[in-house]
Amino acid sequence: MTKDDGEMVEEQKKKPCRFWIWALSSVLFRLILISYAGNLNLSSRPEVSTPLTSIRRLAEGYWLKQASMSPYAGSMYHGSPLLLSLLGPLTVQRLVAETSSNDLKLCFNLVEFKKEDTLDVSGSKGNQVTSFADILSAILLRGIGKKLQMAYGLNARLLGLLKSPRDKGILPCGDIAALVYLWNPFTIVCCVGLSTSPIENLAVILALNGAVTRRVPLAAFGLVMATHLSLYPAILTIPVIFLLGYGLDAPPLKLFLQTRNVESGNRSSTSSASKQAKSKPTAQLPFLWKTVVHFVFWALVWSLCVMVLCRLSLSKHGGLEEMFKRTYGFILSIEDLSPNIGVFWYFFAEVFDFFRNFFLIVFHVNILFMLLPLAIRLKHRPCFLAFIYLAISSLLKSYPSVGDSALYLSLWALFVNELADMKFSFFLFCGYLGVSLLSPVMHNLWIWRGTGNANFYFGNAIGYACFQIVFVVESVSAMLNHDRALKKCNPNHQKVKN
Repeated sequence: MTKDDGEMVEEQKKKPCRFWIWALSSVLFRLILISYAGNLNLSSRPEVSTPLTSIRRLAEGYWLKQASMSPYAGSMYHGSPLLLSLLGPLTVQRLVAETSSNDLKLCFNLVEFKKEDTLDVSGSKGNQVTSFADILSAILLRGIGKKLQMAYGLNARLLGLLKSPRDKGILPCGDIAALVYLWNPFTIVCCVGLSTSPIENLAVILALNGAVTRRVPLAAFGLVMATHLSLYPAILTIPVIFLLGYGLDAPPLKLFLQTRNVESGNRSSTSSASKQAKSKPTAQLPFLWKTVVHFVFWALVWSLCVMVLCRLSLSKHGGLEEMFKRTYGFILSIEDLSPNIGVFWYFFAEVFDFFRNFFLIVFHVNILFMLLPLAIRLKHRPCFLAFIYLAISSLLKSYPSVGDSALYLSLWALFVNELADMKFSFFLFCGYLGVSLLSPVMHNLWIWRGTGNANFYFGNAIGYACFQIVFVVESVSAMLNHDRALKKCNPNHQKVKN
């Protein structure tokens, strides 16, 4: 072993230690903020809590259920009935015992707890999963990043762009994405502010991790649960199928075909006719239909299980029809026009009732119009496609929160190697920072001080939407430019061209 190899091994051993140091530091930082959570009052912020993610609404729904009433009777709770069984007991204990108010907040933190260290709550094993929501998401993101990093290095070596498998030019995208998720202020405020967004994000990341690692039942379970909790992750069916059918993100297939044709051309005859025949990419990327059918089967199984559990939970309160009306119907009809960081609430507060149904269709179909073109153009990069879908849904969903942005920003960090030359990155960083600071100021001027109006807060929401649009457009452009750059830098491409 040479001296450089020894240094490389030592450096590889230090990286996991550094990651866990930063991860544990994020735990400590959360605990410090939790001790001052009463002064921060994040649970009432419209940027953090929405009608779908507010823990206060969940507490009211659980109280109604305990009183032998429908949890949707009070027109306050519009989430999954499964969350009532999962988090409802903790909300009751928090309301009864003020001295133990931090137990629910610790539910979203990264501290392992035992039954004797918490309140006397007759919970299930699902409560332990909820208590590790953030750390589990970070660990799963790290696993996704490691797979993508290995695929990136392998593809680069196959194209002749890297000579050594331990090239220092490849950034540890898994560690970066996990730390971005843990240290993202949006993730932290959702954790401290008692939002259910960490659970929804965990379900989405679970689906992507299962697809990346080809654990089909896990991918199906994550996608079904994410769709059940917030509906919009249903669009992730396309990238998950691409991941299972085509495999991990890779450069366009033409580059590999050119590389193979050039190598075979060097070993065979050098006649011009044979070179032209070999330079034509006739092969296609194989699609694993068996794996996809397996995924569809498991998705149906998990969907049936979820429906049965919801049916049993609401057997005396309207059943599944009531649940669909109060959850998915509530999301699609945009009944609650309370302010949030989106743009729907202001628009539908001003639009005439005669045109309301028309614009509801237009706004919701707008997401569907983007799915097919992006899927055709980015089918060779399904993980990146999932990131784009989540960013678009965060922009156009009925009740967005900063938890949605925390999710797609962490997924963006998985592609730091490909998006290293992304334009306007500093401008976007300053824009996100400025909007985050101005949002509570504008809300305070409008609601509490009375020196402003709704246009103050809506203007900030419009700015936030514009920055998200620029972010999505520049990310897609940077990825496509990266693929073009690979084509130009590929030495085999030059040989085929000559």
